Amino acid sequence: MKLYADGQARRTRQVVGDVFVLLWVVVWVWLGNAVHDATLALAVPGEKIQAAGGDLADRLREAGSAVGSIPLVGDQASTPFDGAGRAADQIVAAGAAQVDAVQHLAWWLGVLVATAPVLVLAALYVPLRWRFVRRATASRRFAVARGGDPSAGLDLFALRAMALQPLDRLARVSPDPVRAWRDGDRDVVRALALLELRDAGLSADAVARER
Repeated sequence: MKLYADGQARRTRQVVGDVFVLLWVVVWVWLGNAVHDATLALAVPGEKIQAAGGDLADRLREAGSAVGSIPLVGDQASTPFDGAGRAADQIVAAGAAQVDAVQHLAWWLGVLVATAPVLVLAALYVPLRWRFVRRATASRRFAVARGGDPSAGLDLFALRAMALQPLDRLARVSPDPVRAWRDGDRDVVRALALLELRDAGLSADAVARER
């Protein structure tokens, strides 16, 4: 698999692009984690309410038990404490619900902040890089193929150049590149092939070394 172009300028741009994408991912994951932690701070009041309500409920039940031990009036006297204890339990439940809601919010906000920018950049960048890798890998396979006629690879890329390259580029190679190709003009064929190889991220020197 060929990940980078042979040309120095294009390879440098690709490396810089890949490093930028990596840094982009790291930065947004860090920001997502920071947003998650900052949002979790909103759960502190709920945690305090939960703790205070639990402590109040325990104390009310203890008081109700103490009052309930009084002969004759104990049961009636403990009833308000039992009711207050149940009310304190509701306070605990409300605090726990607030903490749970904040935790869910913190998780989703962290994920959204971390993933949305990464997915947008990946949707734009990854297909371009993958298209280059596929084309460069396939082109190198044909260009450095061993056995058979070594000029066959040049003919293939020359044909692709005549079909895909802009007309002004073809005109700079030859006034009539099709006739030159049919006549077997190896200089024109090579020049046409180099146009297509260069667009695929390959250089003639690198291809020659790999043959």
